[in-house]
Amino acid sequence: MTKNDDRTPQEWREILRSWDYPEEAETGRRRERRRARKAHRTAARRRTTQWVREERRRDPIKPTAALVIVALILGLGAGARWLWPGLTGGGDRPAASVSASPTPAVQDDKPGTDETTSSPSSSPSPSSAVDLADADHVAEEAIRRYLTRNPPADGDHTAPVLRAAPYMTPALVENLASSSDPAWDKLVSRGGVATVTTIKAVPSPEKEGLPVDTPLRVWRQVTAKVHVEGYTNYDEQRVLQVELTSPGGTEWRVSRILGL
Repeated sequence: MTKNDDRTPQEWREILRSWDYPEEAETGRRRERRRARKAHRTAARRRTTQWVREERRRDPIKPTAALVIVALILGLGAGARWLWPGLTGGGDRPAASVSASPTPAVQDDKPGTDETTSSPSSSPSPSSAVDLADADHVAEEAIRRYLTRNPPADGDHTAPVLRAAPYMTPALVENLASSSDPAWDKLVSRGGVATVTTIKAVPSPEKEGLPVDTPLRVWRQVTAKVHVEGYTNYDEQRVLQVELTSPGGTEWRVSRILGL
């Protein structure tokens, strides 16, 4: 009996009486008859289960499952041709779009073009040069990239974390990526895309009660104005307390963010 079955006890007794029991289940003492009937029902269920398994084993593959398998095979074939073109006798693999800094030995005299313009859905290249010399600049860029979000393009909240990663310590990046983000969930629920319009970092006020600045650690208060376009358009202001550390004394990275 399942939990959702609403048959009455009387109906279940009628069902049990409807079983076609063998002759040995109808003779003998009451206890012997009950045991024989129970054994008969158990055997019948076992035979039914085995029959269903055999039918499923012989059942041809369903059209939907066939389409999924065909698509999977085609996808694997395309991936293999892209990764190992020599296996299929293809030509040279197309050059991948990789941003790498040229070495001085092969660098042309032509002036380079500025390609650092980013959108909410773009992710910075790991090899992109970042300026980590100024603590205020690092704090502003980390928060700007982290609060610039485009859920349809980003997929999940780890995308803005990775955009801000060049300005953060590895420990902070791992912490943010592995934690939930209520602001992201709120943005998704409103169908919004967030863009930072203005941002400013200043030394954290004494009223915040944060440790005093040292040559290797400072605190900055970052105020960001964010414009959201979605089901309804609105603006919001975020005020965050940001800790920056510089173990070597030359490069700063965000190590902690308070107020998220």
